[in-house]
Amino acid sequence: MPILALGINHDSAPIEVRERVAFAPEVMPGALADARKALGCAELAILSTCNRTEIYGEVSEERLLEWLADYHQVSREQLVASHYSYRGEDAVRHMMQVACGLDSLVLGEPQILGQIKSAYAVARESGSVGSLLHSVFQQVFAVAKKVRTETAIGENPVSVAYAAVSLASRIFTDLGQQTALLIGAGETIELVARHLLDQGVARLIVANRTLNRAEQLADNFGAEAILLADIPEHLPRADIVISSTASQLPILGKGAVESALRQRRHRPVFMVDIAVPRDIEPQVGQLDDVYLYTVDDLRGVIDEGKRSREKAAEAAHAIVDAAAGAFMREHRALGAVDTIRSYRQRAQQIGDTELEKVLLQLDKGEDPRRLLEQLARSLTNKLIHAPTVNLRRATAEGDLQRLRLAREIVGLDPFAETEEAESKKDE
Repeated sequence: MPILALGINHDSAPIEVRERVAFAPEVMPGALADARKALGCAELAILSTCNRTEIYGEVSEERLLEWLADYHQVSREQLVASHYSYRGEDAVRHMMQVACGLDSLVLGEPQILGQIKSAYAVARESGSVGSLLHSVFQQVFAVAKKVRTETAIGENPVSVAYAAVSLASRIFTDLGQQTALLIGAGETIELVARHLLDQGVARLIVANRTLNRAEQLADNFGAEAILLADIPEHLPRADIVISSTASQLPILGKGAVESALRQRRHRPVFMVDIAVPRDIEPQVGQLDDVYLYTVDDLRGVIDEGKRSREKAAEAAHAIVDAAAGAFMREHRALGAVDTIRSYRQRAQQIGDTELEKVLLQLDKGEDPRRLLEQLARSLTNKLIHAPTVNLRRATAEGDLQRLRLAREIVGLDPFAETEEAESKKDE
């Protein structure tokens, strides 16, 4: 069965659906084991980011959708309406496009390659990567590197982090008077902190589940570090709140924000929730004086910087198309190895058997010349027996496609006898 790539992303489904099918890092090994057992497949890998969930493997699309719906307790109809899938060469091409940032919300964004490498590493450690997925992923990584080296696709990409800060600068004319609360301490939040400082934000507060990680990030940017549990205490100080964690449950609820607004005397708060699943309850957006945006709301800002990289994307697509085609040709060639080996073994067995007969007759003193002629005829007859039977059958049935293929395989002119088959078919 050819490799399948099945997914749901920012183009195929809204955030309300994407967050329901996301896989938290801590559940990934268990999810892989559960899927492999339920689907009866040896190889499987899962990619889960804020903008997409994708599954790769030699598996039935229908059964995979059933498992995904059951695992996340989502209706199968909803998944059918919002998913996409690719098979064989198209699947390999899609994986390459994703790794190169060609399928991202932010065209050319570099973070996705690291996320795919992480998905591969987790799958390998879980024992769900075999020869097929290993060879596919290695080719995907090589193509992504080639695209980054030979095109300008990654130059000055408008990241989600940059888009969030850009939107904040439109809400507040002077960030030098504002305090920003950043929830999380991963790569995205680090980029947000860097962009905020570049825009001259007055104060930064970094909140994280572990204080040590929050302090590490805060030290780099002259920020204040707090625990997630301390957010309600510090929230009234925040003019800007940007959140990106891997939490499966909301971190900031409507009640906490209402309380903070009262203490702020209803001075407006700008919030961007980059996480999937969402960190901030959607109901927060219903409050007066709160401007809440999700990752899907950042498209306008991101699209402004997209046009400058579209020409580079054309070159990147050409590299991907060539690489996907080359990989599949090589993969199909490897698939013929077992057939060739079996055919050679059968021919060798026939040769050994016939030679043993002749050697026994030579030991009895029979004429060597006659025995050599006998050996040649016997080998010829036995080696061509199966091809002859199949050629006759194809000719009798008028199966021109099989006849042409058979003649090509045995090294004959593929057209010479097809005319004869055509005439017999017409009789």
